[in-house]
Amino acid sequence: MSFHIIFVAAILLFMLAALMREQLRPGLILFTAVVLLLIAGIITPEEAIKGFSNKGMITVALLYLVSEGVRKSGLLERIMFRMLPKKNATVTTASLRFYPIVTFISAFFNNTPVVVIFAPMIKNWARKMKLPPTKFLIPLSYATIIGGICTLIGTTTNLVIHGMLLQEAKDEAVAAKSGGAEGILMRFGIDGLSMFELTKVGIFIALAGLIYLIFFSRYLLPDNRRADEDAEDQNLAPGMTRHEVLLGNRFPGLGKTLHEFDFFRHYGAHVRAISRGGNIVEGDFMNMKMTHEDTLIIDADDSFMKAWGESRVFWMINRVGDYEPPMGNKKRWFALILLILMIIGATVGELETVKQWLAQNTFVQTYMPALKLDMFFFVCITVIIMAWTHMFSAKKYTKFFSWDVLITIACAFAISAAMTKSGFASLIAGYIISLADLVRGSEYGIYIILAALFLITNIFTELITNNAAAALAFPLALAVAEKMGVNPLPFVVCVCFAASSAFSTPIGYQTNLIVQGVGGYKFKDFIKVGLPMNIIVFILSVILIPIFYDLI
Repeated sequence: MSFHIIFVAAILLFMLAALMREQLRPGLILFTAVVLLLIAGIITPEEAIKGFSNKGMITVALLYLVSEGVRKSGLLERIMFRMLPKKNATVTTASLRFYPIVTFISAFFNNTPVVVIFAPMIKNWARKMKLPPTKFLIPLSYATIIGGICTLIGTTTNLVIHGMLLQEAKDEAVAAKSGGAEGILMRFGIDGLSMFELTKVGIFIALAGLIYLIFFSRYLLPDNRRADEDAEDQNLAPGMTRHEVLLGNRFPGLGKTLHEFDFFRHYGAHVRAISRGGNIVEGDFMNMKMTHEDTLIIDADDSFMKAWGESRVFWMINRVGDYEPPMGNKKRWFALILLILMIIGATVGELETVKQWLAQNTFVQTYMPALKLDMFFFVCITVIIMAWTHMFSAKKYTKFFSWDVLITIACAFAISAAMTKSGFASLIAGYIISLADLVRGSEYGIYIILAALFLITNIFTELITNNAAAALAFPLALAVAEKMGVNPLPFVVCVCFAASSAFSTPIGYQTNLIVQGVGGYKFKDFIKVGLPMNIIVFILSVILIPIFYDLI
């Protein structure tokens, strides 16, 4: 075993430990790993920074602005308001009405704003219907996850994998022009993922997941957390309303106590309680250091929502009553039309007939030879139109980016390159293939390999984050395909599903953290309800991927 393999393995272990202990934000931890790999000479400076210019990463960034434009339109609130029953509701009937809609919306819309908007609405509605909100909020998060895995733009994980495929295909093309051997992606004509490439298997996973969430999950979910309700039922001063505030990554008081950080001076609100890990903190919460997983229960006047309702300082602000975004009816529908046209354009642009027409069209080849009608092209156009029609604040557009996620994604490309160059990915791929060798000659070998790859990726996802897990598993998928000499797409698709299937812990997916704070869930609640979801996705992925994706 070479020094480079040992060094990369050590860096990956350090990175996993730091992510699990949350010593720094994920982006900084991955950037630290990239710098160490750079110092050791395993990757070049160009390889260290190439992720920052990757088309997939930039597409993720632009989709944050598209999501903000649609979110600000108020369309999502109106849809959910119509879906929620107004009387005689039960947990099952209500679930039947809105989980399928949430899943469909999440296939074309970033998961986090969907949960940020819907979670407080569902919680307030459930209390009015005298139903336990805790029966709905974890399933809400899961519904967005299974919806997101169905399309290219449904989750950042799929776009990360798409960006890695594009980068790998580009590197293989450069190597081939220099006289190198034909790469695995070139051999099978793979150049990224199309809009609905993952839908072939994802639709079955989504349907099975919805059946479980609607008819079975309520038996594993807890009843209301009384401590949370008691904290919210305290008497309010005149002119004040009660809010639940989930702290965001930009909250300046992280790592400080409320004695050290004067919340009232900064935000004009009084903190009444802190909820952590599903429980209201008892005793002297003023001397407890705040983290990005905490939910503060505060009293504030109407100016608080106006000043901070759209700020990234807080992931979510929930209060009794509706906050109507300042957007006219025409702009609401225009936002929806733009989103639909973006999806249709990206889908049609990926069709082989359209690509051939562009390649054969004399005018296009003469005046626009670099034109490519892909997702990046249509997202760019949508963002520009939204900016100039003031669908989001053009002066404050940078605050809508989740910079830590973007840095995590960019660094993932360098870490993936290090795993491949050092030989570490090939070594692990050999161990995965050896599992199938135990049943050499059997038709079940491919299922064993897919199962091993899924489990490795899924464990990473549950312990760290979905995007970091995708970064670690992607080079393994390519290395397995390279060693076997088969189509890498089945293994790449397997990584997509496994990296997004963060159901058993609240830390693997941002939406899980959000509903944990809103619903007052404990860690064990996610294990009880999420483990069956992990098993459902695992079984369906391993069985269906070989059916829909050829190895040869």
